[in-house]
Amino acid sequence: MEFAYLGPRGTFTEAALRRLPAAKTATATPMSSIPEVLDAVRRGEVDAGFVPIENSQEGTVTVTVDELVGGDPLVIAGEIVLPVTMVLASHKAPDAIATVASHPHALAQTRGYLRRELPNAVVHQALSTAQAAQRVADGEFDAAVCAPFTAEAVGLPVQAFNIGDNPSAVTRFVHVVRPAAPPEPTGNDITSLVVYIEHDQVGALLNVLTELAIRGINLTRIESRPTGEALGRYAFFLDCTGHLADARMGEALMGLRRICADVRYLGSYPRDNADRPVQPPQGLSDAAFSDAAAWLDSLRGTGNA
Repeated sequence: MEFAYLGPRGTFTEAALRRLPAAKTATATPMSSIPEVLDAVRRGEVDAGFVPIENSQEGTVTVTVDELVGGDPLVIAGEIVLPVTMVLASHKAPDAIATVASHPHALAQTRGYLRRELPNAVVHQALSTAQAAQRVADGEFDAAVCAPFTAEAVGLPVQAFNIGDNPSAVTRFVHVVRPAAPPEPTGNDITSLVVYIEHDQVGALLNVLTELAIRGINLTRIESRPTGEALGRYAFFLDCTGHLADARMGEALMGLRRICADVRYLGSYPRDNADRPVQPPQGLSDAAFSDAAAWLDSLRGTGNA
């Protein structure tokens, strides 16, 4: 099996990929951008892609979501949530640093430290934390904000550890494949969707949320993204607890299909965290839905129940 991932080598993406069970024996090829990774999957050049999708502090990696919302369909087959630890890597002492480089998300996560400790340094954006570290090693910039293992890989001393503004920061990465059957349910799964609602229809989003709520499906994330068709035209990216194989999820998807302009299924896959799944209200468990469906089948078959 071959993976493409957001490179270069030494990024947080590569570190997260090493934790993915499906990638344990796979070959991994770094690529320079998220669209390049996902297009390689679409063209069949690799079996799977691995990219960041969300950070607990800075929110969505919009390019990943936009690639999933548009373009040829892909599905998510798994996720890894990686704690993010940042360091200041440089051959120079902090008081001699005039320029700092890193990925925009890393810079945002260390904004407070940089403002407090390096108020006069000029900040530059790089394509990745690993690229920033390499450019520092090459003498282009004075310092990089990166992971400890990235600094070590390019031979940069660490001038300050744990410089992130939020010590609990994590980044979520997704394992993306061409459309295929989802992994088996685990009881603690996520289903990701994109729903396209009719333009200028009063209550359209409320109707979408109602289809989930009345079936006891917990919505863990919702985000609007422009479709590119015209100003004010949006699609909604949703993460819901549950699996495609669940009876209540199946009913919800059929309901969304009926009321939305379009629905794009983006996969059902195991959650990578220790949170217990939210229990549905009484009468809205998957077992209750299955029991009700069996009861209806018996009515249709015999007229008695």
